[in-house]
Amino acid sequence: METRRNTGKASSLRWQILRQALLRRPPPYIPEEDQSETSIKSISRKTTRGFNLIPCQLVEQNDAVAVEETNRSGSDDHPRPREARLCYTLPIEGAPTLFLTQRVDKRADLGDFEICNRYNVDNTGLVCHWPSEEVLAYFCLSHADMFRSKRVIELGSGYGLAGLVIAAITEAVEVVISDGNPQVVDYIQRNIDANSGAFGATRVSSMTLHWDQEEISNISNAFDVIIASDCTFFKEFHNGLARIIRFLLKKEGPSEAIFLSPKRGNSLDKFLETIKQNALSFSVTENYNAEVWKHHQAFMHGKDSWPSCEKDHCYPLLVRITI
Repeated sequence: METRRNTGKASSLRWQILRQALLRRPPPYIPEEDQSETSIKSISRKTTRGFNLIPCQLVEQNDAVAVEETNRSGSDDHPRPREARLCYTLPIEGAPTLFLTQRVDKRADLGDFEICNRYNVDNTGLVCHWPSEEVLAYFCLSHADMFRSKRVIELGSGYGLAGLVIAAITEAVEVVISDGNPQVVDYIQRNIDANSGAFGATRVSSMTLHWDQEEISNISNAFDVIIASDCTFFKEFHNGLARIIRFLLKKEGPSEAIFLSPKRGNSLDKFLETIKQNALSFSVTENYNAEVWKHHQAFMHGKDSWPSCEKDHCYPLLVRITI
């Protein structure tokens, strides 16, 4: 009975999402009691644990009661999300601290799904801070020389932690932190502004970049390094992602794309097939960092607690792609 009831609620939410996307009307406030945690998880699965490679602490969180009252009052067309400001302490001597604002609201926001439908993007960048993003940031921190004096772009950035780490630590010439979802890009720009004093001479900017976008000639073959984490899950985006890699990488001199992606069933394998079809070369490495591997082995052998940890979904492989 419990399964049927939860399935029904999730189904009801999906129909409301579809109706709002078609009618293009402001989404109504949905009482939290009508959105069970199980129902929301039925729409989007998210990870609530990570590798904890970069120490992080909560600095402030907007008042849940005040947000709830604003949402109930109907003063806004779209409910205001709960947000938290987090402080990341980079684990190297003399490194600046980074401050990131991100959502903490577990409510299903129909406005988010309208945006996804309008721009043909997903909303995973808003769901949570994904473990692969932290691993990518730690990898970049551990290989700072790889980015020094380079032009770098991050694809599907979410809240932008990896791009911000590169901007703050590596003395890159330029870092562009991009996502296809304009809501996500708003958060990226807020996080860039909040950390602007940490970037030195590195130029840092946000960008709304859809992988099927055509009119982007100003950045054609402009980047030495592309980085991305957990961007290969949706197979319908594979062709666009392969195309944009070829479009962005410099053709003269060494250049490469660095992806950290879990296998997620056959999604990564399918993406690598698409990479081959686009005349790109790649290598895949499982054990690429001693600290990351140590944490992974602890999770797999039950020596550290991550109850929902599955290698296929949670451990990112290192994929390096070249022209």
